[in-house]
Amino acid sequence: MSTPSVTLNNGRKMPLVGFGLWKVNNDTCADQVYNAIKVGYRLLDGACDYGNEKEAGEGVARAIKDGLVEREDLFLVSKLWNSFHEHDRVAPICKKQLEDWEIDYFDLYIIHFPVSLKYVDPSVRYPPGWTTDGAENVEYSKATIRETWTAMEKLVDTGMAKNIGISNFKGQLIMDLLRYARIIPQTLQIEHHPYLAQPGLIKLAKEHGIEVTAYSSFGPTSFLELGLKAAQDATPLLEDKNVKGIANKHGRTPAQILLRWATQRGVAVIPKSNNPERLAQNLDCCSFDLDEDDLAYLNQLDRGLRFNDILHYGFNIPLYV
Repeated sequence: MSTPSVTLNNGRKMPLVGFGLWKVNNDTCADQVYNAIKVGYRLLDGACDYGNEKEAGEGVARAIKDGLVEREDLFLVSKLWNSFHEHDRVAPICKKQLEDWEIDYFDLYIIHFPVSLKYVDPSVRYPPGWTTDGAENVEYSKATIRETWTAMEKLVDTGMAKNIGISNFKGQLIMDLLRYARIIPQTLQIEHHPYLAQPGLIKLAKEHGIEVTAYSSFGPTSFLELGLKAAQDATPLLEDKNVKGIANKHGRTPAQILLRWATQRGVAVIPKSNNPERLAQNLDCCSFDLDEDDLAYLNQLDRGLRFNDILHYGFNIPLYV
């Protein structure tokens, strides 16, 4: 099964549908990555903070060894965590992450959050998380986004990353970044679902040649296991009767409808699933089109409901990213 791609601002191609590694358990990660590749996924979206990059790399290595793909067939994504924003920290941590994946370059390397935290030595605790001491102590560093982005650009110069991008950036910070960037970000990754459509931010990004990737495409479902009250209080999009009705009309699943809502608007998606059948269904979300009435219903669900808010996790960091 193949998936459409988008053309990045440097002419390279990125799959429109990928497999997200957030909350994929370490003990199953290698198998899930292998199975995703076997089904047809070519984009794998990981991060330092997910704590499963070694296992993801094992799945990739097995798939290559078994002849399912060549390295060049894959589009492997990872992210720079907040504790490594200082200029001289960026390349070393990227090198460590490449070693964990057992690869020579990332197809895309992203600044995970526009938040610079105090450095934590990977030999002491890895991944560091939000706190300096692994408990409650959140400390910042003085690294600016400009300092970090300059180091990200050097990753491209040295071949450690083919493309670089940003995540959880708002419009004002993107405009600031564009004033000094030598390499315009290839992608912007944001929380995006019908409850949080962010049309203005997407329009801004695309006007400047930055492609957008959605995470948490199913809305509150992604956050229920984290115990977030905002997610528990929201009606699950997958259970919405009208979403189910649209799915029945097209002979698809509610998940496919939500994913197609994004991809039909030119937004890439990175869903995950442990179920082999749903894994294949999620990948096959671009072989049909939603009607104007379908889109109108999904669009009117937007109420600015953000779940991935740092304040929800108990940290007093008032950044509405």
